[in-house]
Amino acid sequence: MFETEVRDGVCRLHRAETRWLSTGWSGGFVDADVAYNVTVPEGWDRRDLDAYVDERLAVSGFDEDGPVLLTGVDQSHARRARCGPVEAVATAGVSNPAALPMDPDGGSLPHDRERVEGTVNVLVGTTRALDDAALANLVAVAAEAKAATLLDAVGFPGTTTDAVVAGCNPSGDPSHFSGSATRVGAAARACVRETVRASVESRYADGDAEIPASVGDAEYGVSTDVRAELLEISE
Repeated sequence: MFETEVRDGVCRLHRAETRWLSTGWSGGFVDADVAYNVTVPEGWDRRDLDAYVDERLAVSGFDEDGPVLLTGVDQSHARRARCGPVEAVATAGVSNPAALPMDPDGGSLPHDRERVEGTVNVLVGTTRALDDAALANLVAVAAEAKAATLLDAVGFPGTTTDAVVAGCNPSGDPSHFSGSATRVGAAARACVRETVRASVESRYADGDAEIPASVGDAEYGVSTDVRAELLEISE
């Protein structure tokens, strides 16, 4: 399905004439032969992302344009899985957990912050042809599977900087839907579960890094303690 290669901290997924949807930097819908997951160094604080990505791709020897995700996790911890018409690659770091308590004490909205201390990045693709709505739903399916896997593995549904790239083959057999009851959606859930879990195990098994026990124990992290106001719906 994909040709996957890592050079100089850049993981490239290659498949000719793929339709992608990215939730990451400079995201949206794009037709391209490649997508990338790029590891940034510790202490990285660049804001000229266009220039930075161009530099990293040039150093790695990759010269094709495509969606790019950034992560603080080394690509040695990237994991890849295939199930039926779907394949996924993920890297998982949880130094910046994002908790969602179900009984919050109340609080205020956080200040906007854009960092990539940890990040769980998921790149998922299918050989089936999806329209833009089904491709967008595949992003949601992958995000849901990521959250369920992380809750089981580390106790948090995600981090402050998670992102998903989903891709499809526009000339493949058409699939009109991509929900969890479909072949594409079920396969995507399985692939995301296996890759995220395996990447977490790889990242933290050697003891060089530790999974935070709580948001308070994390160097970076948030807990959504603010409560929203329930409103009436007019009849």
